[in-house]
Amino acid sequence: MIIRARGIGKGAGTGPLLVTDAPLSFLGGVDPKTGMVIDPDHPLKGQSIAGRVLVFPQGKGSTVGSYVLYGLARNGVGPVAIVNAEAEPIIATGALIAGIPLVDHPDVPLAELPDGATATVDADAGEIRIEEP
Repeated sequence: MIIRARGIGKGAGTGPLLVTDAPLSFLGGVDPKTGMVIDPDHPLKGQSIAGRVLVFPQGKGSTVGSYVLYGLARNGVGPVAIVNAEAEPIIATGALIAGIPLVDHPDVPLAELPDGATATVDADAGEIRIEEP
């Protein structure tokens, strides 16, 4: 399955989808040393974003979240790609400085992306390719 989206930045990343319907703050919400979601109120609490295609509607919180996303990538525990409904400046900046492929405005609702399925996000092509099980 190929889903069209708006590409932001460059590159492609492949990994299992980690899907949530809740906005995510990287500052205080994700441990930059481990990649674990630590926000006690977030549905992904206790899960690792490392090596995953992270799907969430939008970011929230401080602009420092951009640097946390950069730190996650430098520590080797960041997502391989990000899919947002709307990539706001905090997430876009973080993804760009971290070299993480990012797309937003996919042609399907985020909830229709199958959690756990392997996907490739190609920001250059503006595509999300989901492998059939």
